[in-house]
Amino acid sequence: MYVENVPVPGGELRLARFGDGPNLIIAVHGITASLMAWAAVGEALPDGWTLAAMDLRGRGHSRDVPGPFGLRAHADDVERVAEHLGADETTVLTGHSMGAYVAVLHSVQRTYAKTVLVDGGLPLPLPPGRNVDQTLEATLGPALTRLSQIFPDEDSYVAFFQQHPALQDWSPAVDRYVRYDVLPVEGGVRSRAVEEAVRTDGRWLLSETAEIGAALHAIGHPLSLIRAPRGLLNQEVGLLPDPLAEAWRAELPDLRDEVVPDCNHYTIAFDPRCVRVLVERLTDIRQ
Repeated sequence: MYVENVPVPGGELRLARFGDGPNLIIAVHGITASLMAWAAVGEALPDGWTLAAMDLRGRGHSRDVPGPFGLRAHADDVERVAEHLGADETTVLTGHSMGAYVAVLHSVQRTYAKTVLVDGGLPLPLPPGRNVDQTLEATLGPALTRLSQIFPDEDSYVAFFQQHPALQDWSPAVDRYVRYDVLPVEGGVRSRAVEEAVRTDGRWLLSETAEIGAALHAIGHPLSLIRAPRGLLNQEVGLLPDPLAEAWRAELPDLRDEVVPDCNHYTIAFDPRCVRVLVERLTDIRQ
């Protein structure tokens, strides 16, 4: 892994490259995640490929880069990273979870060989009777609680994650991902993700569904969706359930939609079997 920093308004974003081939993938992580969410995929790439993943502002080693936050601001940052990397029409763009929504918005700014959305990217309707903040708390409640906590030490932070229902198949890849997020502070450690950034981005994602939908219709290059059948807490219904995906396939007839069996919202990017599927789809530029 080669690490560097990319100048953006307000500071510098941390950028990591996995591999050193001429074929480029730009990858965007989720709402409380970091560039290490893509490490397992990057390390499984075949020869001839490079995956470049950034810590979004307010996360990871970009945590001190201030707002404005919101998915449109992140899409603009991805454009700056793409310029830095010399991305062109042969480059593949991908995003996981919130990163998939950022990828959707960014895909109308630049032409790629294709954009691959991983368990995200389709506008999420609010549940009946709930507003944006209520939905955000219901969806990200445990994660938001974690962002405000101070843990005694790094191993305590890891132990907290080991209780997560979606991460029961603990692996070295998950362990590295969690430890990368540890920030030493007075009295212990905490997550590097900034709560203000997470809440702002979550509200944007849930309230600006019309803009996300318009961007999906405006993308002028191939678009693929890869979904997990189980959700953020390993529940039986995934973040993007079949009826939602079916409705968007009707809206976007060229959308390629695939469910990776037996994975959840997190393990789709960590489990070696699921990672192999992602790698195959990302590097097959015929699709």
